Amino acid sequence: MAALFVVAAAVERTGALALVVDRVLGRPQSLAAAQFRTMAGPAILSAFMNNTPVVALMVPAIRAWAAKNRLSVSKLLMPMNAAVVLGGLCTLIGTSTNVVVSGLLKAKTGHPMAMFDISWLGVPLLVAGFAYLLVASRRLLVDRRPAISESDDPRRYSLEMEVEPGSALVGRTIEEAGLRGLHGLFLMEIDRGGHVLAAVPPTERLEAADRLVFVGVIDSVVELQKIRGLRPATDQVFQLDGPRSERVLVEAVVSPACPLVGRTIRDGRFRTTYDAVVIAVARNGERLQMKLGDIVLEPGDTLLLEASPGFLERQRSSRHFYLVSEVVGAQPPRHDRAWIAGVVLVAMVAAAACDLLPMVAAALLAAATVIATRCISANEARRSIEWESLLLIAASFGLARAMEKTGLAQSLAGVTIATAGSNPHAVLAAVYLVAMLFTELMSNNAAAVLVFPIAWQAATDLGVNPLPFVMAITVAASCGFATPMGYQTNLMIYGPGGYRFSDYIRFGGPLNLLVMALTVILAPLLWPFSAPLPGAAAQAPRVAPASP
Repeated sequence: MAALFVVAAAVERTGALALVVDRVLGRPQSLAAAQFRTMAGPAILSAFMNNTPVVALMVPAIRAWAAKNRLSVSKLLMPMNAAVVLGGLCTLIGTSTNVVVSGLLKAKTGHPMAMFDISWLGVPLLVAGFAYLLVASRRLLVDRRPAISESDDPRRYSLEMEVEPGSALVGRTIEEAGLRGLHGLFLMEIDRGGHVLAAVPPTERLEAADRLVFVGVIDSVVELQKIRGLRPATDQVFQLDGPRSERVLVEAVVSPACPLVGRTIRDGRFRTTYDAVVIAVARNGERLQMKLGDIVLEPGDTLLLEASPGFLERQRSSRHFYLVSEVVGAQPPRHDRAWIAGVVLVAMVAAAACDLLPMVAAALLAAATVIATRCISANEARRSIEWESLLLIAASFGLARAMEKTGLAQSLAGVTIATAGSNPHAVLAAVYLVAMLFTELMSNNAAAVLVFPIAWQAATDLGVNPLPFVMAITVAASCGFATPMGYQTNLMIYGPGGYRFSDYIRFGGPLNLLVMALTVILAPLLWPFSAPLPGAAAQAPRVAPASP
């Protein structure tokens, strides 16, 4: 998981992820449309690869996409995660739990599950789950955005961006380029060869070397810097030493002692004096109605600068600025290495899906490759790892081991199943309930391994086909939506979504019960209790034909 965080950060850092996400997800017209788009693709993908890398890749993408489209990330991440888990139930390789249970079945019968055996149950669960996620998220999920939004930021920067000749933005309209309706950002005018276009309509098509004048808050300005095909309009940016991807964005407040006060940015030769370039200027929340180079600096002006990392150390105690601080996460993307990150990601997924390498080895090799090829620096790789999530997962392993070693888990399972009596449907429901409760407290694979022999013995004692019980365990061990510990991907969204423990119970609890009810009803229909234990050639579900 740590390696997957690094790979995901590299794909995001190079801009490859934003490029794909913008094209696939687009600009939704409603929250429901946004949720469907963020659920459908990952759910399909998770049917053919492990759930963990799918969620690891989608979390940073959805966070950025939600901010860009003014959507609550807490309304998107939990439904996406649930869809990924349900999608993993649609094929044998969708999740490691399916493979573990298949191995246990092979040990008992000599015949493992086929690739699409579980699909007969997984696909209906996915469809029903989608309906629940779209409907219930409106009422049961809380918007966890802070009360103070980015649009409340008193600093409103004025900046100019230029359309790069030959970029994909040339010929596209303002709306198609994603430059209209940006939260906290306003396109004031376009300077096209000295001719100024004010009140720019969304249908206006961009041309090479267009200079776009924006006014906006810091978060929106940072996102604008990351759009491929746009670059700062000042040529001085490209006269700084070192590649842009290694520079930082810095906010600096001008003091009266600054020697450039009273002079324009152009005449003050800011780059020569400070080895930094002014990207944007904010002044008392005003919209500065002039070009960046013509702005006359005043005490109290807040400057957004592009500079080398050494600028912070040189100017932090300077009398020329009241305050100097780095804008975190604002480095320009390494667009030239986007293809490398994309190839590494595809190779990692292919190697794991085709069993060429174990997932751990594939992820570690991919992480080492993106660092070696400078898609991401070693420091950025360390910062990208969600250490809190890893510690929570490790702690849950300890709890699971304690329950197993003390015999508590086996005792609870035996008592619960014995209480169900001799009714096969009741025993099936009890088996599912036990596996579901265990997976909320321990790893999904551990839950499946613990419950499998108990369930198999219960089916044998009843003289019924064990396959419905096997499929119920497979589903229950993966579908732990009611606690952050229920599944490792639940923990991966905990921090980024700003969730609380109660959010999982409120939203995931009913989903647990829905999946349980459908599984208990469908599993005996697909694999009848009365049928003999099928061999390898007859493991597909036997569904009774409809009456004429």
